[in-house]
Amino acid sequence: MGNSHHHAIGIDIGGTGIKGAVVDLRTGKLVTERIKIFTPDGGEPDDILEATAELLDKIAEADDAPKLDKLPLGVCFPAIVKDGRTLSAANVSKKWIGLPAERLFEQRLDRDIRFVNDADAAGVAELRNGAAKGVDGLVILTTLGTGIGSAMLHNGVLVPNSELGHLEIDGHDAESRAAYSAMEREELSWDQWAERLQKYYSTLEFLFSPDLFVVGGGVSKHPEKFLPKLHLSVPIIAAVHRNNAGIIGAAGLAAG
Repeated sequence: MGNSHHHAIGIDIGGTGIKGAVVDLRTGKLVTERIKIFTPDGGEPDDILEATAELLDKIAEADDAPKLDKLPLGVCFPAIVKDGRTLSAANVSKKWIGLPAERLFEQRLDRDIRFVNDADAAGVAELRNGAAKGVDGLVILTTLGTGIGSAMLHNGVLVPNSELGHLEIDGHDAESRAAYSAMEREELSWDQWAERLQKYYSTLEFLFSPDLFVVGGGVSKHPEKFLPKLHLSVPIIAAVHRNNAGIIGAAGLAAG
């Protein structure tokens, strides 16, 4: 297992699943199996707190897990996170809005944690050991899934809680038309979905003049299906860590 000083735990809470693992901070690789459980129906605070504690127990049971109580723990969550409070709620119960979530997790897990937005965690993972590593200027990472999460990284520094999925474009919340869930819900072809993505990324390009777009989320497993259909003046590439990015970034932020 090596030196546990280089390890941390990352837990990624989403609308459908909660997943976690121990991460090697030097490489950004998972050093235990990724454990996943379903997010409790309704995403109520008490239920998610219990499920997260259950997941941590399952990681501890893994044969190759180091002693977890000695490791930093990062938890990422689908919400705007400011001063440890959840100020929004995406695909979980609206009861999270305004809660001191970091403190609630610390009390239930009986340990200190680092609590962050899920897309911001993914952005940090790509910054430290992924597609954004060593890139000067502005990198915008977007996660295309149930919604659109975003992370803005400027000269290696995270600008947190950007929420670029909620830009209004043509009278619509951008993620309602351009998220991967919209493609599935409306049974769009890759070409039809790419037209919506083109509009979305062209708008981001005009507003922010980034130097690189990085695309994460589950659909980043199939970049050849849609990225070549987009025509922008800056590069747009798939995230290296794909759906593990939240775990890796949360662990990295917990360790400092």
